Amino acid sequence: MDAPARARLLLLLPTTTYRADAFVAAAKDLGWDLTVASELPSSFQDQHPADLITLPLDSPPAAAEKVRVFAQRYPLSAVVGVDDDTAVLATILSQALGLPANPLAAVEAARSKARQRQVLCERGVPVPEFRLVALDGDPSQIAAKVPYPCVLKPIALSASRGVIRANTSEEFAAAHSRLRSILETAGADDQEYLVERYVPGPEFALEGLLIDGALQVLALFDKPDPLEGPYFEETIYVTPSRLSRPQQDRVVDCAQRAAAALGLVQGPVHVELRLNDDGPWLIELAARPIGGKCGRVLRFGDRSQYSLEYVILGHATKTMIEVPPRESCAAGVMMIPTPTAGILEEVGGLEEARAQPGIEDVVITAHRGMELVPLPEGSRYLGFIFARGETPRQVEAALRRAHQQLDIRVGLTP
Repeated sequence: MDAPARARLLLLLPTTTYRADAFVAAAKDLGWDLTVASELPSSFQDQHPADLITLPLDSPPAAAEKVRVFAQRYPLSAVVGVDDDTAVLATILSQALGLPANPLAAVEAARSKARQRQVLCERGVPVPEFRLVALDGDPSQIAAKVPYPCVLKPIALSASRGVIRANTSEEFAAAHSRLRSILETAGADDQEYLVERYVPGPEFALEGLLIDGALQVLALFDKPDPLEGPYFEETIYVTPSRLSRPQQDRVVDCAQRAAAALGLVQGPVHVELRLNDDGPWLIELAARPIGGKCGRVLRFGDRSQYSLEYVILGHATKTMIEVPPRESCAAGVMMIPTPTAGILEEVGGLEEARAQPGIEDVVITAHRGMELVPLPEGSRYLGFIFARGETPRQVEAALRRAHQQLDIRVGLTP
């Protein structure tokens, strides 16, 4: 799998991402020259001008012009983003350089929950009944017109931030005010938000890779903890799914239809779906890989030698022609929920948690002294627990045992 001579990859890595180390390691393993782009300058940038570049990630025209100049000296063969915003920017930069990319309209539709809903509904993909609501509208008037139970959802925020279920008109009015405050705090310029009919049933996540428009499933995750609201904090992902094969086929078909409807043709997708007696429902499709450190749960190849990041970059650089299957064992991750608002004082019990059978690692990403903010206002997890085992049931049990060992101490906010 040797890379072509002088091939160089531009990797868009915001300073807030958890993914930097994994992607940089994958690029190194692939043998490609790597340029890392971030929104803040590095103190090593002057010494390594080919390897580090500062880009205005929130200004695509300015970023594109800077990359054009950079590429004249250091030719680029691929551009890869790692989250929702950089996925859009990677498409813009790829097109500016004449490199293969998804259609920009497709990636932008995947980024906007409102536009995505509109496109999928128009093209017959099953999505919840929805409507766009003005943020400055009268909540009492809006509450009289929406179905219950319903879910209020911001258009652009991620990680379930601002997503609130309402069962009555009174709950809707309170959720409307709360969402407005969340958007103001986040600095979002949204003037509207989505109101969707709540879809009952268990939720699943599909990690996939689009290759010339065809969806290759990398993993299908069960989410064994019910996500019924009023907030939707995700916790456990376990693969392989315990759904029957016909049910899995229906879920995969729904995801494939959604990707095709949006016009996506290549690269990673992370798809959230629900399943009930009416079949699968597309909740959200993102044109990027699974977030946080969750990608560590996936390994590929007959010796589990390839990471998810390796597979993604291998596809983007056309170094990996065929994607190897996921390892044969069951695997899972728990996104450690934030127990309460306040200042993190300490996380005890780490050794006991890591010693539980089946546990591979426990990683705390929050640091002592950090302010913890639960959903729906918050957007970051305390950390991650990883497990592997013979069956999904064993993996799920291991994750729960490890979580019970943790002693999370939170003090009052000053």
